[in-house]
Amino acid sequence: MSDAAIDPRSLRAPPKRPIRLSWSDERVRAIVWQALVVGIIGFIVWWLWSNTAHNLEVRRIATGFGFLGREAGLPIAEHVIDYSPTDTYFRALLVGFLNTLKVAVIGILLATILGTLIGIARLSRNWLLAKLAAVYVEVIRDLPLLLQLLFWYAILQGLPGPRQAIHPAAGVYLSNRGLKLPWIEWQDAHSYALLTFLVGTLFTWLYRRAAVAQQMQDGQPRKVWPVALGLMLALPIAVWWAAGAPWAVDWPELRGFNFRGGLTVSPEYFALLLGLVLYTAGFIAEIVRAGILAVPQGQWEAAQALGLHAGQVLRQIVLPQALRVIVPPMTSQYLNITKNSSLAVAIGYQDIVSIANTTLNQTGQAIEGIAIIMLVYLSISLSISLFMNWYNARIALVER
Repeated sequence: MSDAAIDPRSLRAPPKRPIRLSWSDERVRAIVWQALVVGIIGFIVWWLWSNTAHNLEVRRIATGFGFLGREAGLPIAEHVIDYSPTDTYFRALLVGFLNTLKVAVIGILLATILGTLIGIARLSRNWLLAKLAAVYVEVIRDLPLLLQLLFWYAILQGLPGPRQAIHPAAGVYLSNRGLKLPWIEWQDAHSYALLTFLVGTLFTWLYRRAAVAQQMQDGQPRKVWPVALGLMLALPIAVWWAAGAPWAVDWPELRGFNFRGGLTVSPEYFALLLGLVLYTAGFIAEIVRAGILAVPQGQWEAAQALGLHAGQVLRQIVLPQALRVIVPPMTSQYLNITKNSSLAVAIGYQDIVSIANTTLNQTGQAIEGIAIIMLVYLSISLSISLFMNWYNARIALVER
């Protein structure tokens, strides 16, 4: 039969059969089983909720989040925002959330840098450097994280007191009270300059995208660094200068039995950050090494044939391609470093878990306290996942 003789209507999908109220119909069975599963889950949730509400009522335990407006009376040694024990529980929990966020963000940045360097070192042609990186990865990954945190905290607690503090540079002191560093006395001019820098960074990124788009059309490269230099350096300095150019450094000084002034990095925060970064960097190093090895050897050979040296090949050819392999498992490590920060309670760092535990012990609001902890970690984890999924989709190879 020729193609012209084929009836186009015969190529259409056959019409769907109507649903028959019979157990022999697979669609009816699927609906019944799904409804049964949903009903069982709903019953379990209702039973747990009603049982919990009954037990709380019998023990005369109040429920709800009204306690957040009461005075906390909770001392917090380290806080990003202003806080005093006369503040509310809500502000105390906010301080704990910011303390957790401070560990997670800085830890992710440092662990990424250190893990990338170690992963590259494992592939080095220098035998000693490659073996040292391999030993680091094997040792650091085989030791429990909690044990490492306790080890670093014990090391920091074993440092000399403030009067005998280690003084490696001007204004830098390391003692059992923590690390003291010089710090700029922050004023409004610095805030204006910082805001200008962030806005300049945004416009530099937009200009770079436009420049790349125009280069794809006419083939003419356009320099981005003069615009970046003006928007991200010259303009913030001009704003800072117009605001009075304040520049006062707060130097730490030994007064009595402790230091006053400067920036303080507490032993608890230092030990927690150090342990998380060193531990997570071991896993990131293996992810980076696997991503680099996933790039075909022909890419190296072709780049070297063009006259590029090893550093240029790694930065411009290999790593951009390796990111497609590196980013998905890297997301898991970022989530791990965030969730592992909850071990801070073991060394006395007051994060959201520590402050929420103290809050529920004082108020008896155990369910609400646990719910707040879960909400905080869920929010941070989902934010990291959304950003990494967006970045992974952005760098994904689009096939024609």
